[in-house]
Amino acid sequence: PYGGDTLDIEVAVGPTLGFQLTGSLGEVMKESAKIAMSVVKSNAADFGIDSEKLKGMGVHIHVPEGAVSKDGPSAGIAITTAIASAVKGVKARGDVAMTGEITLKGNVLPIGGLREKLLAAKRAGIATVIVPKANKSNVEDIPAEVTQGLDICYVESIGEVVSVALES
Repeated sequence: PYGGDTLDIEVAVGPTLGFQLTGSLGEVMKESAKIAMSVVKSNAADFGIDSEKLKGMGVHIHVPEGAVSKDGPSAGIAITTAIASAVKGVKARGDVAMTGEITLKGNVLPIGGLREKLLAAKRAGIATVIVPKANKSNVEDIPAEVTQGLDICYVESIGEVVSVALES
């Protein structure tokens, strides 16, 4: 009844890092991270990233929170955005949270547990929440006291996510 929790995602990039995932990630989140890396590579030009910069660049993705196991199909767009942010060298906005899974083509898929996720964002002082467009009807069913004060951006593609989430 009180909502879920937000997760921070940290990404480091460098030539000798390889591809690393840490932070007690479950199999679904590991898969999301691999897809996210492929999405960034295949959409580099759209994100304003020089594809030459990606050659030989390693990525370390870490989701802190100690030994608490994290899994589920709703962090794909957040992981993709974190990678794009690190590679591009542009900060992600601190007042934005997001939820949604990603496909290899960069499409944003719907998620479950939206009410709890919106409550968690609100508790964390988030101003803008990026939500899959396919979940719009779910938002309309959530009581106004939950959504009040949140700017909810509905997205269908990773390009839309990155344009909202990264600082200009």
